Amino acid sequence: MQVTAALSRGPDSPFTLETVELDEPRADEVLVRIVATGLCHTDLVTKAALPTAAGPAVLGHEGAGIVVDVGARVSRIVPGDHVILSYRHCGDCDQCRSASPAYCVDAHRLNSSGRRADGSATVTRNGEPVRAAFFGQSSFADHVLATADNIVVVDGSVDLTAAAPLGCGFQTGAGAVLNVLRPGSDSSVVVFGAGSVGFAALLSARSVGVATLFAVDPVPARRALAAEVGAVALDPGSQDVVAAIRAGTGGGATHTLDTTGIPTVIGQALSSLRARGSAVVVGLGTPEVAVNIQDLMLNGKTLRGCVEGDSSVQQFIPHLLALHAEGRFPFDRLVTEYRFEDINRAVADQAAGTVIKPVLVW
Repeated sequence: MQVTAALSRGPDSPFTLETVELDEPRADEVLVRIVATGLCHTDLVTKAALPTAAGPAVLGHEGAGIVVDVGARVSRIVPGDHVILSYRHCGDCDQCRSASPAYCVDAHRLNSSGRRADGSATVTRNGEPVRAAFFGQSSFADHVLATADNIVVVDGSVDLTAAAPLGCGFQTGAGAVLNVLRPGSDSSVVVFGAGSVGFAALLSARSVGVATLFAVDPVPARRALAAEVGAVALDPGSQDVVAAIRAGTGGGATHTLDTTGIPTVIGQALSSLRARGSAVVVGLGTPEVAVNIQDLMLNGKTLRGCVEGDSSVQQFIPHLLALHAEGRFPFDRLVTEYRFEDINRAVADQAAGTVIKPVLVW
């Protein structure tokens, strides 16, 4: 079927809305009409990494929409269901069987290869394959193919525009706090980078009663919003943030989260911890970082990575929606809506820091 998609044609080109051909759903696939898709940093990192010679690509991995059709082997999803799309996982490897699907051993092939698992294309243009199936969806399009393992059925009352980022960004920040750091009400939590992932982390920490929150970000508007949600906002451009955190927590934070992937910031996240504190990194950045091993070892600190909030989406996304319904996780405050034809303006606004979470709607 013919669909409209926002194509990327290389690192330096803008997105362009074009007509492409979407394959018919196979027996294990689901056809979804997209209502809204979050714009995630991972989309832009991937766009920057794909050379022009690789050909056009359809990105997007925070889709939400309504089921149009299902394949013969799909049982728990029916046309008309409202759904949130997330990452794919095989369900059979050791990681998946141990309730850690974000670390599926087949994650790259299922989420980033640009094709179905069997190597076939889901999207073509003028008879030529287009790189798609990104996170099993490529939801920068008005219709997509997904599979049961990356589809979460939600109540029809859920605002799909606000909830779309639960598929990646919001669940990453919230999961890093709720599933990995697991702070108590007497903990102190510092978030480095107050973008959509960072704000989801702040809101989720507040949802479990954490009273001492810090947000470190160079953008004044983001610091102002962080202060509104109860965090002490620090400007890394004009303050010694490590000293301020140590002073404000009586010697160091119990938990820190880096969303930036910047080596110096990761170092600050570790230095800001008190003895036996824990730091988690979720940002994609420089692959090598210098770590003060003496500080890490002598103070019993922990540093670990986290993918997709260590979440199992069928349980975690409904949990976050329940927190939202209770008023404890107001992620809708983070969302700015854009029409899909304004995708390049959304990219520019996100880069400038003038919005927290752009969400594209048809």
